[in-house]
Amino acid sequence: MSFIDIEHIDLVYRNSDGDEVGDGTLALSDTSLKMDKGEFIALVGPSGCGKSTLLKVVAGLIRANKGKVVVAGQEVTKPLKIVGMAFQNATLLPWRSTRDNVLLPLEIVEPHRTNFKSDRAKYEAMADDLLETVGLAGFGDRAPWQLSGGMQQRAQLCRALVHEPDLLLLDEPFGALDAFTREELWDVLQELCLKRKCTVMLVTHDLREAVYLADTVYVMSARPGRVIQTRKIDAPRPRKLDDMYGQDVVELIHDLRHHINVARSEG
Repeated sequence: MSFIDIEHIDLVYRNSDGDEVGDGTLALSDTSLKMDKGEFIALVGPSGCGKSTLLKVVAGLIRANKGKVVVAGQEVTKPLKIVGMAFQNATLLPWRSTRDNVLLPLEIVEPHRTNFKSDRAKYEAMADDLLETVGLAGFGDRAPWQLSGGMQQRAQLCRALVHEPDLLLLDEPFGALDAFTREELWDVLQELCLKRKCTVMLVTHDLREAVYLADTVYVMSARPGRVIQTRKIDAPRPRKLDDMYGQDVVELIHDLRHHINVARSEG
């Protein structure tokens, strides 16, 4: 049985007046996708094709108008507690230290919320262990504004993982970073996922990122979005950046780019 089963969903963004018919925007149409536990997938496609919307549907933040989404054997009808999320902007709270930002999910999600005060020392140790894993040992007491953009994204990954979620949803988490920092964080994410055996859905516009990190890459059509191509990435792990320059990888990236360009022209 698939860990995630997205079955023929449609999603319409309604007008601000809430009309059920008329000029609503059809964001997703007959979108289907299956994903195994422990799998890392990447969603690519033209801008505005519904990639981020699909993540929100899986997380239970918005409901599809048609079809259904099943995660871990349960139909998604409300926000899931088993999800960790990270975005393009790190959105760290400026009045909290880096460590306290990482701890935030533990103050919100049960059963950690009930035990947070009594187990705070244990949770702080968990946060510091994660920060050390991503190269931020000793930065727990720093304010977010004292961290570089890449360091803030490392802290955001720690915050998304600290409550040990069953599913990690990443919405262009490295999109705002320079190329060298982005590639460095690919390795950080790969190490975290191998260590924790994460199940991950990644939205990205960077095809090298998709191929480097994912087990499977899904290409979506222009809006309304649906899956139009699937490519398995058979490269063994851990992967190295030098692998991205092999002929097979270069041809795969060109193939993905071709399908996205066709989807864009047909949209």
